[in-house]
Amino acid sequence: MHLTFNVERLLLPVTVDLQQKLQHIATQHDLSTTSTSALTFNFRDTGYSAESGGWHPVEIRIEQENDQWHFIYITDFSYVGYPYPELAKEVDFDFDNNRASVLYSWEELITDSRVIEFYQVWEMNFLAYVEMEVFDEIKVTAENQ
Repeated sequence: MHLTFNVERLLLPVTVDLQQKLQHIATQHDLSTTSTSALTFNFRDTGYSAESGGWHPVEIRIEQENDQWHFIYITDFSYVGYPYPELAKEVDFDFDNNRASVLYSWEELITDSRVIEFYQVWEMNFLAYVEMEVFDEIKVTAENQ
């Protein structure tokens, strides 16, 4: 499987490193792109819980259009609430709606300089966590046309 990303359409500075990491994961999962219209990558630390903490689950969705892939969203989840915690979007980069948000903090246009700076730090940390293999479960779900 080869993922060619439409970099002109990127609203945030998604690095080549992240694009290559998704490419590598998709190849490992032996997915065919001939009829695939979307891929959703789920990164999980199966030991993560509200009680003991751990690495936040992350979900990345990309969709194919005219033989090029583009980012739909990147979402980082965390447990919120007491006494019955549930997973909620803590950090959300919504490329389709040009919005980014951090739970209990701010929501901005995805092209805002504060969002861009925050995204760069977030992505650098995320890629470091992937390299450290903190996510013991990585799934890729393919959707066909």
